[in-house]
Amino acid sequence: MPKTVVTRFAPSPTGYLHIGSARTALFSWAYARHTGGKFLLRIEDTDRERSTEPAVQAIYDGLSWLGLTWDGEPTLQFARAARHAEIANELLARGQAYYCYCSQEELATMREEARAAGKPPRYNGMWRDRDPSEAPQGVAPVIRIKAPQTGEIVVNDHVQGKVVFKAENLDDFIILRSDGTPTYMLAVVVDDHDMDVTHIIRGDDHLTNAARQIVIYNGMGWDVPEMAHIPLIHGPDGAKLSKRHGALGVGAYRQMGYLPEAMINYLARLGWSHGDDELFSVTQMIEWFSLEGLNKGAARFDFVKLENVNGHYIRKAKPDYLYEVMVATAKEIGRDIDHTGLVTNKATVLAALPELQPRAKTVLELIDLAQFIYAVRPITVEPAAGEQLTLDARAMLGGAVTVLEGLGDWSVPAIDGAMRVFAEGRGLKLGKVAQPLRAALTGRTVSPGIFEVMVLIGKSESLARISDQSVV
Repeated sequence: MPKTVVTRFAPSPTGYLHIGSARTALFSWAYARHTGGKFLLRIEDTDRERSTEPAVQAIYDGLSWLGLTWDGEPTLQFARAARHAEIANELLARGQAYYCYCSQEELATMREEARAAGKPPRYNGMWRDRDPSEAPQGVAPVIRIKAPQTGEIVVNDHVQGKVVFKAENLDDFIILRSDGTPTYMLAVVVDDHDMDVTHIIRGDDHLTNAARQIVIYNGMGWDVPEMAHIPLIHGPDGAKLSKRHGALGVGAYRQMGYLPEAMINYLARLGWSHGDDELFSVTQMIEWFSLEGLNKGAARFDFVKLENVNGHYIRKAKPDYLYEVMVATAKEIGRDIDHTGLVTNKATVLAALPELQPRAKTVLELIDLAQFIYAVRPITVEPAAGEQLTLDARAMLGGAVTVLEGLGDWSVPAIDGAMRVFAEGRGLKLGKVAQPLRAALTGRTVSPGIFEVMVLIGKSESLARISDQSVV
């Protein structure tokens, strides 16, 4: 009977949940869900100086926002240090590891001699075969793995293919420090084994680590998980993704107004493909996902494409859902006036959203577009909108107020009909009336249909705003 697929995401809590790490988590999660397996979360918090509780929480929050739910409780790596040390000692007993008593001065000399000989600086194995009786007194040793000295170590990778490492290029690396704490190499292998991980999906910057970790697996006689090392995300210029490109924490994208379903869709396409499909649901991704669909070439992060994907999801979202996201976003980023306005004008905002959705690519743009609903008179007019309010336009608005005051039916058709007759009477196209009206009513050049705006905010508020900007 085939093994249940078990994947894992193992971030270090030394900062926010990086967008590249979120993509790694997504692929691991999608493969587990596609195969009916398990997706586990391990917090690699062994760097005690840099690991922080807020960073751990940011990882939990980021994954939860994206909908990448993990199975069971998260594993905290630091709490397993005794287990890691146990395996280091078992490797000693098996003859697969040894004590090394080298001083820092001896190690520095080794590195210098290697450089002088044109070789990479590394440990020369001086304690590999020495008798323990030669150990110096009062020196706490490290434990080093006995790496093979001949032959090859092969990583059969789902993305990179067959990757061969010459054993002669590996040194006997440390697995347990002199203070009894494990190194990253040992802790990862022990944890993955104990968690029954069958598939490791991670960045290709770990490919060299894979060869070293296989040495530990072989030393313990453990099965090596299947591996898929994915290329790192690059910026639009082809350079490694950095903050200037958009290498921000997942939470930052939420605050910038991106929807989680849009982020999932966009991140999935950064390194994985299913034919020519660009837009797909989470359910479709799970159904289609395979390791064979992972790309060997580096993907490029593009904010324009992300915005377009986000705009698609905003257009198709239900107003009730978007309203809740708008309220939560306004509160999170400290836009108190918007938060209050959205909350106290819920019905009007919900009624306006179908008109707003086609005009926005982010939730922040939606919030900006909705401001006309709860703007306080006299409303602020943006410079571009102010250009519509020429002296002639203001005089025209004064005449429009007179016509609108006489309307008994305050509906879109009635207002539309009245303004068309008004425009024709002045020899103007409707747009020459509508644009100054939009500027006066919303302070912007972009809004829902201007007659819909007037119905949404009501007759008295509409007339007051137009009067504020008109001259008789």
